[in-house]
Amino acid sequence: MMGRMARKPVAREAVLDAFESLLIEEGERAATLDAVARLAGVSKGGLLYHFPNKEAMISVLLERLDRLLAEDLAAMAAAPEGAAAFFIKSSVWADTPLDRVFVAATRLAEVAHEETLRRMAAVQASWLELLAADVGPAMAKPVLYMGDGLYLTPCWRAGRAGRARRSAPTSKVSSPPSAGSAAERGTGPRRRTRRTRADSPERSGDCAAVPRIRVRRRPGA
Repeated sequence: MMGRMARKPVAREAVLDAFESLLIEEGERAATLDAVARLAGVSKGGLLYHFPNKEAMISVLLERLDRLLAEDLAAMAAAPEGAAAFFIKSSVWADTPLDRVFVAATRLAEVAHEETLRRMAAVQASWLELLAADVGPAMAKPVLYMGDGLYLTPCWRAGRAGRARRSAPTSKVSSPPSAGSAAERGTGPRRRTRRTRADSPERSGDCAAVPRIRVRRRPGA
């Protein structure tokens, strides 16, 4: 009995991790209950024990996002080098837990999931507030866009390679290239979504963007 009880949280996290991975790699439409259960290695009944529907999985995923973003914002606010320097230094993809959950959330934003869009708008406002307190309101957005460029440069270098794997999202939500393609290129932008010209002829299909929103990794993470 105790063994079975101990395994339940593990199974729940495995399901959530599988949902997150499917969102990142395949997008919201492909992240069905059946696909999540298969990837998590549980029965559909086992999945439904923890999450009665897809919206329940989204809700818990957003709780994970909130928790990790709160930690990241606290680190940014307390950074001895200042919020702006922290923000720029951390504007690279590293496949950290925050990287992954944020990119998964961008997949939900692609389909205009209302609560996800609200959370993203809130974190964008928080980043800009911290940047403005550090470098002034006039420089806050330029610093934000500077960090964006650190992400977008590898995407543009990749050109159209990602389009063969997945067409560009029409709602301008960004994600990093897949882990495999990043390893092959030797680049691998780290976590976040950002603004970009959606019609750029050099934009990879994996680099569409949520306007002015991105995530960053903590330096040294």
